[in-house]
Amino acid sequence: MQLTELVAPPTEGRVFTDRARAGLGDVAPSGRVRLDTIARWLQDAALADLLDSGVPDDGVWIVRRLRLRVERFPRMHEHVSVATWCSGAGSLVAERRSTVRGDDGGLVEAVALWVHLDPVGARPRPMPVGFEAVYGPSAAGRRVRARLRYRGEPPPDGEPAPWRFRAADLDLADHVNNAVYWQALEEDLAGDGAREPFDAEIEHRAPADVGEASIMRDGEMLWISAADGVVLASMATPDGPTVRSGISTSA
Repeated sequence: MQLTELVAPPTEGRVFTDRARAGLGDVAPSGRVRLDTIARWLQDAALADLLDSGVPDDGVWIVRRLRLRVERFPRMHEHVSVATWCSGAGSLVAERRSTVRGDDGGLVEAVALWVHLDPVGARPRPMPVGFEAVYGPSAAGRRVRARLRYRGEPPPDGEPAPWRFRAADLDLADHVNNAVYWQALEEDLAGDGAREPFDAEIEHRAPADVGEASIMRDGEMLWISAADGVVLASMATPDGPTVRSGISTSA
């Protein structure tokens, strides 16, 4: 299983740095920062970068794919910097590399593929005017595509585990926030915890709303589906054990 490449930091171009700190609501009982917290930090840094860049944009950006490579989980109270830059672009998409580095040794490398949509979030739209001038130098001509890479359907003979998305999981777009999906993997890790290094990648396939859902694992893959069976996300977890915390594998 080959996850998205983590390209090296750019030798020129824009690199934006945000700051965060791990608080009570950000950590597991062990004190390590949760995966959904890291995903939220990355989202916040991406938005802060766009606002700071001065690029005029009334469009909407959504995450298509996100890989988290955790070398060492940040811990409770640890201050972190989130350095982020554009590492590739296409006509309708852009790739964003980020490094989360803690003052006490926490280190996470991440790469996300973002799709640019029109203001109502209905249709893909080309990059905003001025995007290339600001973000092109760090991308250095590297081209990326939005093509989905992972298996889109769980095995038909698998046993799903129940899940539910809550009203508190919705964001400004009135859909379940992308960071929330990582809580399903946190549930999967609750029994044995997360080993270091830890690597996982999610592909978002459809927006989720409040209501019942399900999770199914088959080896290194995990799927999150809506109550009607529509697959909302596929997740590759090559560094994790096959069964954790009662989530079933296929027969």
